[in-house]
Amino acid sequence: MNINNKIKVIAFYLPQYHPTLDNNLWWGKGFTEWTNVAKAKPLFSGHYQPHIPADLGFYDLRLSEVRQAQAELAQEAGIEGFCYYHYWFGNEKQELELPFNEVVKLGKPDFPFCLCWANESWYSKFWNKDAKVKSKKLLVEQTYPGKDDNAKHFYSLLSAFRDSRYLKIDDRPIFMIYKPLDFPKVDSFIQEWKTLALKNGLKGIYFIGYTLRIETEYKKIINAGFDAVNSCRLDQITIDKNFFLNFIKTAIRKSENLIFHRPMRIRYAKAMLQFVGKEEKINNIFPTLIPNWDHTPRSGYNGYLYTKSTPELFEKHALQVFNMINSKPEDDRICFLKSWNEWGEGNYMEPDLKFGKKYIYALRSALKRGSE
Repeated sequence: MNINNKIKVIAFYLPQYHPTLDNNLWWGKGFTEWTNVAKAKPLFSGHYQPHIPADLGFYDLRLSEVRQAQAELAQEAGIEGFCYYHYWFGNEKQELELPFNEVVKLGKPDFPFCLCWANESWYSKFWNKDAKVKSKKLLVEQTYPGKDDNAKHFYSLLSAFRDSRYLKIDDRPIFMIYKPLDFPKVDSFIQEWKTLALKNGLKGIYFIGYTLRIETEYKKIINAGFDAVNSCRLDQITIDKNFFLNFIKTAIRKSENLIFHRPMRIRYAKAMLQFVGKEEKINNIFPTLIPNWDHTPRSGYNGYLYTKSTPELFEKHALQVFNMINSKPEDDRICFLKSWNEWGEGNYMEPDLKFGKKYIYALRSALKRGSE
């Protein structure tokens, strides 16, 4: 049960921790996200890498015991449920579906869930000496074949939508789309799924569109037929409201990247001040909690990161978000957490060797304080 029954925190969940046939082909036999995590190295003085898991170890998501332990930790933090990333590339092509399918099939863990369709193509990126993407090799393409495929997609998830654990708003199963404006005829897709939902005994589907650009994309997403928007300001790393100072500081960070081969970085304490804005006060805009970010395990010095993130700062950030959404109607007191287990992006809540369970305790504390 959530510690604070007014506020619901839903955590994004990455299922990239078990071998698959395609990953074996693309990256080598046995590849999982742990491959990137374990090979990470510090790229400058004070850079916290590698991040090594503590309580759960380098787990394998094919094991139900692992999934149960994750749910228990999430419950301890006060998290309402997991939002599993879901990969459907069209023509019934899926990736990384095993963990979620096992959760539905086995009926455990007894922990709420929903889905985020990560509708984007997968690429292997190649970099040049200037730290820019030189070329991208297509691994699997995101396609939208049309009505027949939309129906197959829906029916592949119907048993999950009917599951008593599935998270709902307005008595409708939540379904998020990661790239809502990259989806041709998404309005038709939404109407088709709403019709199929009613036909199969559901009250409908509650569609949420994800965006990194809430200021410019909110109206476009809502006009496309979505019920709500998840706003994530992850890459808004400006650190000064003065345009001229921002320009200079950004130029310095880019120069460090190009000349000294250091990743672009910003202190978490400054970045977190911009994780929410006035738009997140709107009822059907759900903000995002961000405990940390470090993309360098995947992209080396071509990535960017927040530095000096601590559980104490994360608690302060979470409390700021909770205080903002506490005045919304009860069904809209929702925020998403990015993420539960994105270890390759330094973006996780699970215990590591440096902080243990302190981020879990920080969220739990913020939820308690937010209800006072």
